[in-house]
Amino acid sequence: MTERHAVRCTHDRHAPAILAILNDAIVNSTALYDYQPRNADNMRSWFDAKRQGGYPVIGIEDAAGELLGFASYGAFRAYPAYKYTVEHSVYVRADQRGQGLGLQLMEAIIEEARLNDVHALVGAIDAANAGSIALHQRLGFQSVGLLPQVGFKFGRWLDLAFYQLLLHTPAHPVDG
Repeated sequence: MTERHAVRCTHDRHAPAILAILNDAIVNSTALYDYQPRNADNMRSWFDAKRQGGYPVIGIEDAAGELLGFASYGAFRAYPAYKYTVEHSVYVRADQRGQGLGLQLMEAIIEEARLNDVHALVGAIDAANAGSIALHQRLGFQSVGLLPQVGFKFGRWLDLAFYQLLLHTPAHPVDG
């Protein structure tokens, strides 16, 4: 097995690799319900939003320092009462799928959520993405809803499945 290790992603070091991974997902899959590839300006604002929100971007690099995949989370909804809930995402470079990187990234992002007193992680997954659904179920995520035909891409309607993992954090949640 090739050596690989987790890193904190930064704009300066990882933006081009993250952009390539995201654009591959946009162009070739329904992992993102987006039509147009993103650009370098999108990456700057994406990283700025992560930094301002205190949201992690965790990557897996190989021994040569190449980014193989990444995971992150951000606000679930913009209302204050959702402050303990995040929506996460995980993406693995196309040539690296099926090697356990998704699991490694998900475990890292779940641990990060615990450390940051997140209570609920929500994943919005294309309902036809059996691999992602199986990964989430393996990690204890529960199916909490299905929104039929809310997306349209590649000439067909897409169903969006929601999976949720509840953590035992925070110890003392507060309003406000």
